Amino acid sequence: MGKPSDLVQGTLDLLILKTLSTEARHGWAIAKRIQQISGEVLQVQQGSLYPALHRLEQQGWIKAKWGESETGRQAKFYSLTAAGRAQLEKETASWERLSGAINLIVQEG
Repeated sequence: MGKPSDLVQGTLDLLILKTLSTEARHGWAIAKRIQQISGEVLQVQQGSLYPALHRLEQQGWIKAKWGESETGRQAKFYSLTAAGRAQLEKETASWERLSGAINLIVQEG
């Protein structure tokens, strides 16, 4: 089973953008959703997640606003911007190309 550090460079950005494509979420909820959807295979550590969120926000792909979490505490909720939706499409196409090529090599007789 792979560790989060084994993720292909840039994959975390794709996972975050995809996770935010349905609704705004705070950091912990983003990490839990990735873990849940991946069948517990992928676990994103805070040391990777928050720098990535900061980077995506600086690039204008996500925006943040403070709100109340389900536990009643203040948390930063992240959501996709229009530029983020466009980037998600680019990242998805790139991932499909890359993973398809890797699959061809792995499955080669």
